[in-house]
Amino acid sequence: MNPARYQNRLLLILFLSFGFVFFDRQALSFLAPMIRADFPLSNTQLGALSGVLALTWALSGMVVGTVSDRIGRRKPLLVAAILGFSVCSAASGLMTGFTGLLVARALMGLAEGAVLPMAQSLMIEASQPHRRGLNMGLVQGSSAGLLGGIVSPIVVVQAAEHVGWRAAFLLTIVPGLLLAAWVARSVREVPPGGRVEAAAEAGPKVPVGQLLRQRNIVLCMAIAACYLTWFVVIITFAPTYLAAVKGYPPTTMSAVMACFGVAWVLWGFAVPAISDQIGRRRTMIAFTAVAALCPLAVVLVAHPLLLGAVVVLTYTGLGCFTLFMATIPAETVPTRALATALGLVMGVGELCGGFLAPVLAGWASDAWGLQAAMLIAVGGAAVVTLLAFGLRETAPLARRTRTEART
Repeated sequence: MNPARYQNRLLLILFLSFGFVFFDRQALSFLAPMIRADFPLSNTQLGALSGVLALTWALSGMVVGTVSDRIGRRKPLLVAAILGFSVCSAASGLMTGFTGLLVARALMGLAEGAVLPMAQSLMIEASQPHRRGLNMGLVQGSSAGLLGGIVSPIVVVQAAEHVGWRAAFLLTIVPGLLLAAWVARSVREVPPGGRVEAAAEAGPKVPVGQLLRQRNIVLCMAIAACYLTWFVVIITFAPTYLAAVKGYPPTTMSAVMACFGVAWVLWGFAVPAISDQIGRRRTMIAFTAVAALCPLAVVLVAHPLLLGAVVVLTYTGLGCFTLFMATIPAETVPTRALATALGLVMGVGELCGGFLAPVLAGWASDAWGLQAAMLIAVGGAAVVTLLAFGLRETAPLARRTRTEART
């Protein structure tokens, strides 16, 4: 098959695969107001449900990424992960209390954590250099925004209102089974024309300690911890804030949350594409500073239409996720260490920002009100803006332009 044609087909497959990861991951947050009507959940427990998934996601990503680099295989691990998270998402609909949901979410995180390192490793190996940032942004940013941010709140809430929240969870297994079959049939371990490049990258395995001596890798790990705080806290508590504090009915709440998804899709590909032209570092600084305004808008803007518009303009951070979680590490380390590096960055981010942050935000919300969670999200983005100044530029075009300017 023509390499460019395979690149586009793989992009579509991985776009849908990671998109449904977030479709399933976000479903609990959107259904939380309805679940609470069935059995009680405190804000701390809601944060714990989000946090335990992030914890197991982090552990899985670090372990599976390392295993993948050692055995030189991505596809079987990706198929197993898609099947696993689909089954666990459906199982959430069978639970009758907090403990059952906690176990289901923990198992779901174990499966989902393997998807991103495998998907991005496959994508970068099949991408043409001039499309690397765009492709990785579409896989990680726009896919999650479209399916997890736009489709999920609308479809899941509507399904729950018609057939109940339990049936809504059970329906999530269907797309996962279809995608697993498509990956098994169509994805190749080595892309067409990729054997020469793979041979050029052959060599001894890169130890984790050597990766941790790379400035960009350490900074990306710290950025991931703070940026996951911004993201997970907003997406966990914003639906409840809109319903409980602002009094939005379910359809209005889901419509506003869909605006988060619109911004996610838009900035998910636009930010990485812009970084291909002006550089990763400048892009990270500019768009993260804007992202810090988004949780403030949730608190300060009252009218749902105006809030939706402001969210579309300020929810820019998800476009940066591809940069620090995939593109910058991929341009910093050799291909043979790529899945390990991606797993490390994602793992540290999920442990700190995905696991600890929502638990802390839930406790703070029970103590001082849900606006405390939004302020914690603001702080996460503000710290990222400062950390991004320390990144070393990796974008090929930006580096070449800077070199030519010096000569």
